Amino acid sequence: MTSPPSAPTLRVGIVGTGGISRAHLPGWRELGAELHCYSEAGAEQYAAETGARVHATLEELLAAVDLVDVTAPTPAHPAIVRAALDAGKDVICEKPLALDPAEARDLVAHAQRVGRRLFPAHVVRYFPQYAAAKQAVDTGAVGTLAVLRFERTGSLPDRSWYADEQLSGGIVMDQMIHDIDQALWLAGPVRAVYAQQAIARTDSTIRTAHVVLTHRSGALSHCRGFWGPAGTRFRYTVDLAGDGGRLQYDSAGDPGIVFDEVASARQAAGDGFLPDVSTLRDPYAAELVDFVEALRTGAPTRVDAADGALAVEIAHAALESLRTGRSIPC
Repeated sequence: MTSPPSAPTLRVGIVGTGGISRAHLPGWRELGAELHCYSEAGAEQYAAETGARVHATLEELLAAVDLVDVTAPTPAHPAIVRAALDAGKDVICEKPLALDPAEARDLVAHAQRVGRRLFPAHVVRYFPQYAAAKQAVDTGAVGTLAVLRFERTGSLPDRSWYADEQLSGGIVMDQMIHDIDQALWLAGPVRAVYAQQAIARTDSTIRTAHVVLTHRSGALSHCRGFWGPAGTRFRYTVDLAGDGGRLQYDSAGDPGIVFDEVASARQAAGDGFLPDVSTLRDPYAAELVDFVEALRTGAPTRVDAADGALAVEIAHAALESLRTGRSIPC
């Protein structure tokens, strides 16, 4: 009896070899993918670290792969996605799909026109805490949602283009879009957006933004984003209140694994065994596995192209509110 033929190795083209491309590596390794890369800078170093094959042009890479993973800076997303779709490739694109909502919607429509799938990498949907919150909402554990609060803090990423709001969309489009997407996922469509932002006088990279979403259901979502000084601890919180209960999570108060005194001492000393954490699911790996499985089976994914475009639309409305001081209807 002969064994069934094994599936061919998935050939993945990484376009853009900065920091986020490294976050995707565990997923591609789990899937046993053959990696190819193209980048305006850093491709050789990425290849040395990962074993990827370097291509001199985007066109050369597209001819060599089955699937494209766009991890380039935000301003480059639309052109790369279109080129990959036109080359007949399915595409995974880091958030946001584009800075302009019309362009994001056009990318979604373009994927449909050419019969390929476009996945926006909204990784927070794959964080176990947010997935549990979604399940609690869907099963009625908190009743009808009334108020949702999200907070995300950290420091400005160390690439210069992030500080230019014309290139990155600033804290709202780059960082807070995660929580805007969560608000849409949990509480549904939005009818109005209002936003405010405070920028430190002494350092323009330090800023706080607040965005309030009024959902069509009547629920209110408050998203707070903070870019602090270099070294500011990454933290995220979620607080959901409904007429049947309340759900709260704070990453600073729940590290996921708590060491007892013996394990803590061994960890500090650097000797002895520590608890095995290798079974904890990497959310970046989870999203990539979900996307590839969907390509294989035709199944839906936890986040789809339309979700990615809608998150851009609401984030863009928040930026318009910052510019005008008005509440922006959606």
